[in-house]
Amino acid sequence: MATEYGQGYGWDDGPGFRGEGAEERRHLLPAALRAPIEARSWREFGYLMLSLPISIIMFTFAVTMVSLGAGLLVTFLGIPVLAAGLAGCRGLGAMERTRARALLGLDVAAPEPLRMTKQGPMAWMGAMLKSGASWRHLLYAVLHFPWAVFAFSVAISFWTYGWAMLTYPLWFWLFPVYGGQDGLQLYGDQGHSIYLDNPFEITVTALVGLLLTMATPWIVRALTQVDRLLVHGLLGPSKLATRVVELESDRGVVIDTAAADLRRIERDLHDGAQARLVALAMDLGLAKEKLTEDPQAAARMVGEAHGEVKTALQELRDLARGIHPAVLTDRGLDAALSSVASRCTVPVQVEVDLPTRPAPAIEGIAYFTVSELLQNISKHSGATRASVDVWRIENRLMIQVVDNGVGGADVAAGSGLAGLAERLDSVDGILVVDSPVAGPTRITAELPWRG
Repeated sequence: MATEYGQGYGWDDGPGFRGEGAEERRHLLPAALRAPIEARSWREFGYLMLSLPISIIMFTFAVTMVSLGAGLLVTFLGIPVLAAGLAGCRGLGAMERTRARALLGLDVAAPEPLRMTKQGPMAWMGAMLKSGASWRHLLYAVLHFPWAVFAFSVAISFWTYGWAMLTYPLWFWLFPVYGGQDGLQLYGDQGHSIYLDNPFEITVTALVGLLLTMATPWIVRALTQVDRLLVHGLLGPSKLATRVVELESDRGVVIDTAAADLRRIERDLHDGAQARLVALAMDLGLAKEKLTEDPQAAARMVGEAHGEVKTALQELRDLARGIHPAVLTDRGLDAALSSVASRCTVPVQVEVDLPTRPAPAIEGIAYFTVSELLQNISKHSGATRASVDVWRIENRLMIQVVDNGVGGADVAAGSGLAGLAERLDSVDGILVVDSPVAGPTRITAELPWRG
């Protein structure tokens, strides 16, 4: 069902649109030519070079401590040795996260801390042995060693041979001067030998070296991708711990939002309807006193009080609509969004295609999302028309609001869009803003479907 309405768009938390465009950094050389001399390539190469000695230390420590601890399990000493080994692996893992952050630009959060119900050495050893993060660090120390040997060998071979062949025209004279031969020996046996000593062979060698030099950074980058996966998967927090942190953060957002809504309702009641009702009571009291002395003045005051009653009732209706509109409860999203669009200052086309109604909580969030986005259009977009589409895809409720305004909306600008994104995130929702400068603006909200 599609309907057009004409009127209103605003955002209470400030403008969410910016007219500035970010300029992309331009390079004079293409990526293939500048890769061998980029700082990133040298940092990644340095990471692989350091990986071998560090992995030897980690592997030796991990195998030694686990073997010693396992062998001593027949006595009580095995438990503290194992716990100390796991603690050492966690310390080495912290060093690896720091190295990945410095050389690879990979920022991995620390794993979940030990959960100790009591204090003391026994409680610490028990928590260390029961911690999944500790065993993942041990697994990293063991698995990283063979990979580090392979990555070191490949990286150093390509890097050395590439630069050596590329610079061969500069140093091939070393062979006849100090080695007593015509140049670098490509092949040799008892019958004959092949040396790279004429201009053509030297040029071909340099060209092959150029190809290897240009390919080496990409090979090194591919090797470091495996290191990224190992660090991220084994040295960071587990998916369960990450999910717990997200839920705790979302709970905080929900509590803060609810508290802010309560403060807003209290302020609106105190400054609006409550003040009018107090004034109304005073006016009716004065009218009661004048009823016998001056009936006409009393009638006039009662008439004024009647007007105040109407105004107070309207403010209470607006406040109730802001809390949870009755039309949403009675008739669902289609009618509620049509009512919001009818109060918008620009023509809005609303189309709702839902087979059934979602859960009341999701329905309410969807309503307020569209309401705030339409308010934003009115205040900041300069649009002449807008559209609202709501539909369901599998287990997700999709909302899309489009306008033909000036564009430049940005969640990172610290506007009401950021607050709306946090509210959606608190229920596992997503807010995606596509708003180039000069428009149009397309904002898509995705909510979980709960029937």
